[in-house]
Amino acid sequence: MKHVLSIAVGILVGAALHATAMQKPAPGGYVIEHDSEVAVPEPGTHNGGGETIGYSFFKKVPNLKLVFRKRALKPGSGIGLHEQKEDEIYYVLSGKGVMTLDGKPVDMTPGTAVLTRTGSSHSLKQVGSEDLVIMINYEVEPKP
Repeated sequence: MKHVLSIAVGILVGAALHATAMQKPAPGGYVIEHDSEVAVPEPGTHNGGGETIGYSFFKKVPNLKLVFRKRALKPGSGIGLHEQKEDEIYYVLSGKGVMTLDGKPVDMTPGTAVLTRTGSSHSLKQVGSEDLVIMINYEVEPKP
């Protein structure tokens, strides 16, 4: 009888462990931020000159490997020429600009996406009368 009881207890413990292992992991949650909460007036980055508004979303979130940034370049402003240290994606939401990629000028208009690879060089200049609004994404070492 003891032997049968031991087997029954073993089966129940095994079933409970299996059920626990099969459960979905706890959800990781989410973070919502709005332009108005993160907007910061800044000069054109990389000595690009002029006035921009930087929107660094989720910069205070620990252990995040992705930089997700929006930038509005005011008329005449820009992002200065610099060498890329990591893959970086630019996406134009509105306005017009000229990006110089490894010495070659490329028109930047809404709907244009550019991937700049490690070791390339680029700059971006706003042209026209309306702000050039872009999204920028790249990976970084996460901060605890």
